[in-house]
Amino acid sequence: MTTLPYIAYIDCFSGVSGNMFLGALLHAGFEENVLKDALNQLDIGPISLSIEEKTLSSIKGIYVTVKGESRPEYRHLPTILTLLDRSGLPMDVVEKSSAVFREIALAESKVHGIPLEEVHFHEIGAVDTIVDVIGCVLGLHRLGVRRLCASPIPLGRGHVRCAHGLLPLPAPAVCELLRGTPVYGVNIEQELVTPTGAALVKVLADHFGPMEPMSIEKTGYGAGSLTLPDDRPDLLRLIIGHAQSVDEAQQVEIIETNLDDWNPEGFSHICDLLFSQGALDVSLISQLMKKGRPGFRLQVITDQAHAQQLKTTILSETSAIGLRFRTERRLTLKREAVSVETRWGKVAAKKTQTPSGIRITPEYEACRQIASQNQVPLYQVYLEVYRSEEEAQ
Repeated sequence: MTTLPYIAYIDCFSGVSGNMFLGALLHAGFEENVLKDALNQLDIGPISLSIEEKTLSSIKGIYVTVKGESRPEYRHLPTILTLLDRSGLPMDVVEKSSAVFREIALAESKVHGIPLEEVHFHEIGAVDTIVDVIGCVLGLHRLGVRRLCASPIPLGRGHVRCAHGLLPLPAPAVCELLRGTPVYGVNIEQELVTPTGAALVKVLADHFGPMEPMSIEKTGYGAGSLTLPDDRPDLLRLIIGHAQSVDEAQQVEIIETNLDDWNPEGFSHICDLLFSQGALDVSLISQLMKKGRPGFRLQVITDQAHAQQLKTTILSETSAIGLRFRTERRLTLKREAVSVETRWGKVAAKKTQTPSGIRITPEYEACRQIASQNQVPLYQVYLEVYRSEEEAQ
C-alpha cells in the first residue's frame, strides 16, 4: 500500500446538522482561533460563539452554539455570496461555501414554488447557518482533507415547527437536497437531518457508502442537542486519516440471479460483455430448481462503481426478472503479468506473491495458441513454462 493525502469519513449514525459537523471538525483538531479569525472577516455583525465539551453515552464530543443579532437579518443568496467574495477567505473555501448556499437556495425555491431570487431565507440567511457552512468548509481545508466520504443518512419522521409553520419530517427541503443520496428511515419522531447538514454533506461528500481504505489518525465527535428514544448518542463522527491505495478493490459487490428458462449458449457472450463493463469475475453454476427444473446461478463480482451498469446488462441479456446483491470483503494476493521465455518464444504468465513464495501460472489462452501453432500437446507448453521459470530463478 502507498500512503496518500488525507481523506475523511463522516459517520452520520444519528443524522447530521451544521453545528454537529462543525463540532466534529473542532474536536478533530480544527483550531478555534482560526475559525474565529475567519468569522471576523465576514460582515455579519457581532457573533457569540460557544464551543464546549459534551459527553453522550460516555463519548466526549464538541457542542457548538452560535448567536448573532438580537433581531435576525434574513439575508438573500446574492447578499451571502457577496459576503463570501469580500471575505478574504481561501478561494477553495469561498467556492465550496457558495455551492452549499446555492444548494439550499435551490431546494427552498423548488419546495416553495418561487423564483430563486425571491426566496426569503429564514435558515440559510441566519448567522448560525452562515457560521456552520463556512466553518465546516474551512475546517476541512485547514485539516488538509482532500476527499470526504459519507455514510448513508438516517431520516426521522414526525413533524417540526419552523418559520414556514408545521412541516413533515424529513423536512421538504431536506428531501429535495438529498435526491440521489443513499438514505434510510428510522422510527424516531425527531429531526435528525437539518437542511444545512444535508446541503453540507451533499456538496462536500465525494462518495457515499462504507469507509474507504485509510490509516486512521484523528477522530472527532460533534454533539447535537437531541435526546434520542433508542439510547443512541446524538453525535456525528468524523474519521480522518491517510488514504491507502490498493491494487484491487477489497470491498466488492456480489450480484446473483437464478435462471431456469435461459439458453446457456449465451453465457460466452454475456461473460465477455460483463467483463468489458467492469466485472471482476463471472461464473455460471448448475443447480436443480423448483419443480425439478435444471437451472443455473449467474454470479458476478464487481466493485461498487460498475455495479449498476452490470445489473442493467444482466436484466437485459438474460431472462432474469430480479437480482440479489450484497457487499462483501475480500483478500487478494499481489500479482502481475509477466512473460516467460520458452523454446517457442515468450509465453504470457501470471506472477503471484503468496505467503510461501512466488508462484508462476501460465495463461491458458497464450499456451493454447503456442500448442496450436507448433502442433504440440498443451501440457508440454505448461511444463516448458514451469521449467523455464525454475531455470531463471
